[in-house]
Amino acid sequence: MNESYDVVVVGGGPAGLAGALCLARARRTVLVVDAGAPRNDPAEHVHNYLGRDGDAPGALLADGRAEVTGYGADVVDGTVISARPAGDDGHGVRFLLALEDGRSVQARRVLITTGLTDELPDVPGVAQRWGRDVVHCPYCHGWEWRDEPLAVLGTGPLGAQQAQLFRQWSRDITFVQHTAPAPDDEEREHLAALGIACVAGEVRRVEVSGDRITGLRLVAGELVPCRAVVVVPRFTVRSALIDSLGLRTAQVEEKGHAVGTYVPSAPTGGTDVPGVYVAGNVTDLHAQVLAAAAAGLTTATAVNADLQAEDLGRALAERDRA
Repeated sequence: MNESYDVVVVGGGPAGLAGALCLARARRTVLVVDAGAPRNDPAEHVHNYLGRDGDAPGALLADGRAEVTGYGADVVDGTVISARPAGDDGHGVRFLLALEDGRSVQARRVLITTGLTDELPDVPGVAQRWGRDVVHCPYCHGWEWRDEPLAVLGTGPLGAQQAQLFRQWSRDITFVQHTAPAPDDEEREHLAALGIACVAGEVRRVEVSGDRITGLRLVAGELVPCRAVVVVPRFTVRSALIDSLGLRTAQVEEKGHAVGTYVPSAPTGGTDVPGVYVAGNVTDLHAQVLAAAAAGLTTATAVNADLQAEDLGRALAERDRA
C-alpha cells in the first residue's frame, strides 16, 4: 500500500473489483480496500451471472482479486472509516482516507462500492438461516426452491406482492401475515386466484429440525409447514464513510413503505461531492451481482475520463508556464 493513488476503491465486491480492473488496465494507480464482509457471503452460489452461474461467491471474488492485482493494482484487507478532502492543487481535490488500523492514504478520486446491509425481520431463526433457506430474491433463489412449500413472512405492504412473485416457482405458497397489514380486497382476490393460502397471526419463531426448516411457529401455537421462508428485508447503505464525506442519502419507498436507503448518483456514478463516485448496491438497491459488476465498469470509465480531464488541465498549465 502506497501513500497516494489515482483512485481508491472502497469495497472489494463485484462492483469494486470490476471498477478496479478497468482502471488498472487504464494504467491508473489503484488501491482496493476491502472489509471482507460481502453481502452474499451466506449464500452458497452466485446466480444469473453469465458464464459463472453456480460459482461460490468467494471463488468469484478471489478470481477478481487475482485479475485486478495482475494488472498492478493493490488490494488490502481493511476498513475505511472516514474520508475527507485534503486540499486542491489547482487541478482537483485530493482526498485523505483513514483506515481502521491507523493507516491513511491519499487519492485523487474515491469510488465507493460498499454495498448495503439487509435488515431482517426480528424473528428468532431468520438471521441464522439467512441466505440458506431464508431468502428474499426469487431470481437468486427461486430455482433452488422450485416446487417446494414456501412461506412468505409478511412485515410490510410488499409481502402479498412477494408471495405472488414466488408463485412462479412453486404452487405451494403460504402468505403469513405476521406484522404486515391485512391484504386488501384486490390482493386477496389475486392471492386466491393463484391458490396462495393466507394465514393471519404473528410468528413466534422459525422451526428447524435436522438443520432444515420445517415451518413457522405462530404465537398462537399453530405451525405453518414450509421448507423455506421468504422475507422482505429493509436495505440500508453502510453509512460511516458516506457520512464522513457528507454524501446525501435518500429513501426508497414502495406502496408508501420505506424499503431502504441509497446514495443518489448520476448514471455514470458521480455524486454530489466532486471526485467521489459510487457503484453497485450502495446506489442501486436491486442490482444483482452481474449488474453491480457492470455498474463498476461503467463508473470506472467515468472516473478515468474525469482524471484525464484533470491531467490535460495540468499539462496545459505547465505548457503555459514554460
